[in-house]
Amino acid sequence: MRTLLQVAESGLPKSGTIPRMQRGLPQRQRIKDVNKVVAVSSAKGGVGKSTIAANLALAFARQGYRSGILDTDLFGPSIPTLFALNEEPRLSATYSYADSLDNQLIPLSNYGVKTMSMGYLIPEDSPVVWRGLMVMKAMQQLLHEVEWGGLDVLVLDLPPGTGDTQLSLTQQIEIDGTIIVTTPHNLAVKDAVKGINMFQKLPKPVPILGLVGNMGIYKCPCCNTESRIFGYEERIVKLAKEYKIDMLAEIPLSPEVSHQDYEGQPTVVAEPDHERAKRYMDLANKVADKLSLKL
Repeated sequence: MRTLLQVAESGLPKSGTIPRMQRGLPQRQRIKDVNKVVAVSSAKGGVGKSTIAANLALAFARQGYRSGILDTDLFGPSIPTLFALNEEPRLSATYSYADSLDNQLIPLSNYGVKTMSMGYLIPEDSPVVWRGLMVMKAMQQLLHEVEWGGLDVLVLDLPPGTGDTQLSLTQQIEIDGTIIVTTPHNLAVKDAVKGINMFQKLPKPVPILGLVGNMGIYKCPCCNTESRIFGYEERIVKLAKEYKIDMLAEIPLSPEVSHQDYEGQPTVVAEPDHERAKRYMDLANKVADKLSLKL
């Protein structure tokens, strides 16, 4: 009996026998009307990736950039909740370069950021029970059938893991850089290594802009003493040095974050003058520099 790997490989063309263009592999394209694309990634779920992606997009907007965010997590979309949006996007009939009528999804906006998510297209309590081909079709629609109307920067909120969605994204579109998010917990750091290797070992590697350490610092509300949880210095800083990756930000653990996310008012909106918001603004500045973004 053949193994699952043998069955999967049997449907693939033999390497070196067919030219790349003839094998039907997608060619990377720029997302229309978008200057720069930055992906926020984590190989493990629950590390706060979507919260960081949302606050990064909001920080870009506060600095004057035309900012957008695309939720590519089809099975567990977070952006509708984080931006307090639950409408169904309208379709805009525009003429494409081929002079044919082309319906484009119009993003929903809040706090100065344009957003798009599969969560807008399905009922909130309905699971997405799709096989691979349906997932890829939906992903293509989100990537190429949204009328962004001109953005300086688009933040991609990637699903957790290193699977089909991540591979399809890196094959289909030009990503200018990615940010790896991890908590200091040993299991999360180990998975972060897998995410780093995924982007670095692609046929055309995606630049890794740096690491964001989340929930590694806790400040006592009584004495303001900072404590580093799970041995932060020992793990994340060591990881950054080993892979020669910049540490972009350290976002502290705070009980307010959960409430803000639930209310659809991330930190940059809810507490724009708070230290945490300033960390996000500093993160946006560093990313803008790395992407050569200009106002």
